[in-house]
Order: sequence, then structure tokens, then C-alpha cells
Amino acid sequence: MPLGRPAKPITLTDEERALLQGYARRFSSAQSLAKRAAIVLALADGKRGKEVARDHRTSQVTVCFWRRRFLEGRISGLLDAPKSGRPRTIADSRVERVVVTTLEEKPPNATHWSSRDLAKRMGLSHTTIARIWKAFRLQPHRVGTFKLSKDPEFVPKVRDVVGLYLAPPENALVLCVDEKSQIQALDRTQTILPMQPGRIERRTHDYVRHGVTSLFAALNIATGEVIGECHQRHRAKEFLAFLNRINREVPAGLDIHVVLDNYATHKTPAVTRWLEKHRRFTFHFTPTGSSWLNQVERWFALITDKMLRRSVHRSVRELVAALDAYVKANNARPKPFTWVKTADQILASIERFCLRTLQGHADQNMKDSSGTGH
Repeated sequence: MPLGRPAKPITLTDEERALLQGYARRFSSAQSLAKRAAIVLALADGKRGKEVARDHRTSQVTVCFWRRRFLEGRISGLLDAPKSGRPRTIADSRVERVVVTTLEEKPPNATHWSSRDLAKRMGLSHTTIARIWKAFRLQPHRVGTFKLSKDPEFVPKVRDVVGLYLAPPENALVLCVDEKSQIQALDRTQTILPMQPGRIERRTHDYVRHGVTSLFAALNIATGEVIGECHQRHRAKEFLAFLNRINREVPAGLDIHVVLDNYATHKTPAVTRWLEKHRRFTFHFTPTGSSWLNQVERWFALITDKMLRRSVHRSVRELVAALDAYVKANNARPKPFTWVKTADQILASIERFCLRTLQGHADQNMKDSSGTGH
């Protein structure tokens, strides 16, 4: 017998559904309000609270809270309750104009608004603009990056690679392989001033280059151990030499599944002939433009943060020695990364991003069309 009371169903009027869909899809909606609207829409479609919580990356308690708030106050129940303190002196309409202007317009002499520029435009103080931005989680000064893969086999490649991570084959080793190329041996032009109490480490902004090297690395996803070696260049010749080292170091009784990107040196005729002679190797290519699927990229990020970004090397030999020492220290106490997302979850997340992006383009086109009509 189920425990607890059954959840009350949500039935929406056509007007409420249209309004909630507008909140959930428009870029000019506050992020928090958009999420609440999406939760209510999912509940109204008959989804269970546990399923809605998983889809929207929140807790079941949060889903139950906004279900109750909507049933009690309908649309107005999704808005933030007034806080204690001095009543606001700025009308909701002015706050809305600030938000819409921030999202949908640009200043004539810049790519984004500053709080002072928008304050002059809206006739408010820059501190008021900053408070409104904070309340609606708007950050015009920040920008992120993204890239959608155009690989026609994106879906099967994602399923193939993620399947290796979540369910590795028996009697086999899964290695994530890549090259970190053009690592520079850099030396500062003047002596570094060490950190002292109340004073950070200081260094000159300019530097002297002493040459480059390329680090070839193969990350064992089960243990976190790394096979690594440096080469002056990163051609097919060096890649084959690295494959031969992997072949020597991995016990003969194990198959080897290699996750790697679509770099040209990984697909040369020489590499193809080598694979035909070494049948225990199987290559699994990540989709183009999707290096985030290769776990060794995360390991490269660690070595950059912990060693390369602030290191000083007066020769390539010093740099190679430092990289070798880092690999040895890593293998003395290895720690594998934990992959948690399934292929279905990754593809669903990308689908949501694409749909939201398309809706944003549609809203922008509609706005441009209506503006042209005037």
C-alpha cells in the first residue's frame, strides 16, 4: 500500500498554459520563474514528481513546493513572495523594462550593458540596476562558449563512447588517448617575487620562449593511471611510437579499447596498417567538436592548472622532466574520474539546449519582424 497522500493533479486552463509556456521559453523570463513554469507544465502533463525532479535537476521537495504554491495561488503563486524591509519604491513595470532592455537591446557604443550605461538610459541609479540584475540573475559582463557537433554520426558515437565508460568490456582495458601539443617552455624575463604574508606571488607579464614539446597521454579510466611520453612533434610517426609503447606496457591477455578524437594523424594509412597487425586494439572516435567526451582532456586540464600555467622552465629538457615527474606522481596515487551521465541523459540535455536555442531564435525573428513592420 503506498505511503503518504496522493499528489493533487494540476489542471490548466488554455490561458494559464499559454502564459506558463511563455515564461518557460522566452529568454526575457527570469531563470527561476522559467524553471518553475516548466515544472508546473510537466506536472500538468501527468509526469510524476520524481521524474520531473530528475528532468529539471532539482529535488522532489522543490517540485512538491511549487505544486502546492501553484494550486494555492495559480500563476501568482509562482512569483517570489515579498520580502521584509522597506517597501520597494520602483514599480514592477520599470523593473520589467530594465530586464527586457538588458536582454533584448544593446547600447549604441558597446556589445553589452554596464550598470552605469543602463542607469543613464533608464533614469535609475547604477546600484538599483545592479540589484535588479542580481535578483534576476543577469550578468551582462559575462559570456560563455558552446559548440554543437555537426557529426552525422553524433548519436551512435556518443552511445559507443559512453557505453565504454559505464560498462567496460570484460578482459579489456579502456584508454582515453590524446596529445597535448605545443607545450611551451617559458621563462620569465625577471626573477619571480615569492609569496609573503599579505602579498601574493608576483611575476613579470612577459616571458622568454625556450622551445616546445608535445605530451602524449593514455588515461586508464578504471584506475586513473596514465601512460605518458613527450615528443618534439605530434605526427603519425610519433603517434605510432606511442601506440607501440602502450602495446608493450599493457599485458598481452587484455584487449585495448582506445577513445580518441578525429585528428588527422589518428587516421593515416600507416595507422590503419598498424591496427590490422594489432587486432587487440579497437579505436572509438568521439564525435567531431566533442572533445569533452574524452576523459583525458579533463586530466590535461588538471596538469595545466596544477603545473603548467605557473611553471618556469629554462629549456625543453626541464619542461619534459617536469611533465615526467607529474605523470609519475599521478601514477603513485592515481584517482580515476567518475562518469555518471548515461548517453540518453546527455542526448536529452543537448536536445533541450537545441530546442531552447531554436525558440530563442524564433522569438528574436518575430521581434525583428514586428520592428521592421513599424
